[in-house]
Amino acid sequence: MKKLEIIIKPEKLEMVKEILDANGINGMNFVNTMGYGKQNGVIKSINGKEYKIGFVPKIKVETIVADEVVETVVQNILDEVNTGQYGDGKIAIYPVEDYIRIRTGERGNAAL
Repeated sequence: MKKLEIIIKPEKLEMVKEILDANGINGMNFVNTMGYGKQNGVIKSINGKEYKIGFVPKIKVETIVADEVVETVVQNILDEVNTGQYGDGKIAIYPVEDYIRIRTGERGNAAL
């Protein structure tokens, strides 16, 4: 099993949810967050004045997936979410030692 941590633009959340659903991933968590990457923030023009905004709104999606679907899910996200612009996001993949459904006590893939 792997944990996917997916950082995306807020407007891409529904698209990522649809990709996860289409690949049989039964759940996800997300949080609103702020951050910056290579673009080091953005410059906004308000009433003719330019302001540097150092942190950009993002969404962090977390989910646990079976090893056999990781690459498919990642490729689907890359294909659909990529705009070719700075700020498209990142995906981190972490190994998961165990996963337990509290309600039933199921473990591993059975708990997914």
